Amino acid sequence: MTRRILRRFTGIGAGVSALLLLVVPSIVSAQAISHAYDTDGTVQKGMIVMLDPKNSNKIMALTNKNDSAMHGVVVSANDTILSFGGDGTTSQVYVANNGKYEVLVSNQNGPIEKGDIVTISSIDGIGMKVDVNQSVVLGKSLTTFDGKNNVSGYMTLKTNSGNKKVAIGKIVVDIGIAHNPIQVSVNGPPVPAFLKKAGQVITGKTVSTWRLYIALIVLLLTVFVAGSLLYGGVRSSLVAIGRNPLAKGAVARGLIQVIVLGVIIFVLGLFSIYLILKL
Repeated sequence: MTRRILRRFTGIGAGVSALLLLVVPSIVSAQAISHAYDTDGTVQKGMIVMLDPKNSNKIMALTNKNDSAMHGVVVSANDTILSFGGDGTTSQVYVANNGKYEVLVSNQNGPIEKGDIVTISSIDGIGMKVDVNQSVVLGKSLTTFDGKNNVSGYMTLKTNSGNKKVAIGKIVVDIGIAHNPIQVSVNGPPVPAFLKKAGQVITGKTVSTWRLYIALIVLLLTVFVAGSLLYGGVRSSLVAIGRNPLAKGAVARGLIQVIVLGVIIFVLGLFSIYLILKL
């Protein structure tokens, strides 16, 4: 009887152990792991950080000029299942590079909606909605920040168009450091500033390089075809009138038809450009 009981307990223990082996790794993976690092005290919870180039055991606020060195986000030690490297000193902070955590962000690049990709902004350690200028992204936003609600503070940035006041707050981000997918889609020859600006004005968003250049080619072809048609029509009309002044009425009607056709071609070309940039 005693042996049967022992066998049952042994079987139950083995089952529980197997279950833990399946469940615990998934929990740890979902909640991620944090590592302790020394700091000079200028970083705080929610900041995006990088390793100090002079000391790999120390972290510092990430700058947009060093976005490729993005290492993770400062969290509390009890925000994760496991924490490594801590020695209990007040100068240490914990950093996570996987999982769902609160991140300090700004509305520098506009309001952040749920599902937007977050990267580093012009403010050291503070995130923003991604654009094409960053090579690395932090992760995907799980909450929103419009710069009006849940604002922690404000900062003034110097831009080419003057000073810009931006709001700072916190959102929850599903962290997964990776290459910027938007930057990948716009890699190519350098784009003149006026051309990039024109694309943004027309579409209200950043347009990829290849779309801008295709649109430019279509515009040049449209102008060439329409211009050639109009030039040829006007020239032919003048020659015809010179040879036969009595046919002035018929020549004028023909010229009007040519002009209308040229305008139609030009309008269709502009509409095609809009579709190329917008879709």
